Amino acid sequence: MAQQVSVKNIVATIHLDKSQLDLKDLSRKLRNAEYKPKRYQALIVRLTQPSATALVFSSGKIVIMGATSEYDAELAAKRCTETVSKKVTGKKHEITGSNFAIHNVVASAGVDFKINLEDFYNNNMHFSHYEPERFPGLTFRMKEPDVVLLIFHSGKVVLTKGKKRQDVFDAFEKIRPMLARFKQT
Repeated sequence: MAQQVSVKNIVATIHLDKSQLDLKDLSRKLRNAEYKPKRYQALIVRLTQPSATALVFSSGKIVIMGATSEYDAELAAKRCTETVSKKVTGKKHEITGSNFAIHNVVASAGVDFKINLEDFYNNNMHFSHYEPERFPGLTFRMKEPDVVLLIFHSGKVVLTKGKKRQDVFDAFEKIRPMLARFKQT
C-alpha cells in the first residue's frame, strides 16, 4: 500500500503596487515580524490564519512560504497585503497586490517496499541523477508533469517543482508503477 501524497510546502509570490517600503518602520508596527537587515534583506512576517511565513521586500515583492494548499497560499498573500497596507497607509485596501503566482509545490509520499536505485538509475539515465556517495537519493526529472522527484532506497519520495497541487499527485501516480518494477527483493 502506497502512502498518500502529502503537500508540505507551497511557495508563492505577489507584488504590491507600492515599492520602497520602509521595512524597519513596518517591523515596529507589526506583531509576529522580524527584521534583521544585516542577516537578511526582507521583513519576516509569521502568519497564523492561515499558517505561513511571508518575506516582505522593500521593493514590494512578497514571498509566501509554508502554506499547504493553493487556497491558503493565496489567502496568506491577501492577508499579508492587507496588513501591510493598513500599517503603511492606515487603510486596509489602499495598497493592492497583483501577479500572484505559485512557484513551487513540495510534497512527500512513498511506497511500502525498498527500491533498487542502482537498477532504476541504469534504466532511466536520461532523466535521473544518482551519486550514492554524495547523496543517498536518486533525482528523477519528470517531463510531464514538470516535477522533480527525490527517490530513496526506503521507498520514500519527495516531489518538488510542481506549479499546482495536482502536478505532484499526477507525478506520483506516474512514478509508482515504475518504482514497482525496481522493487528490491
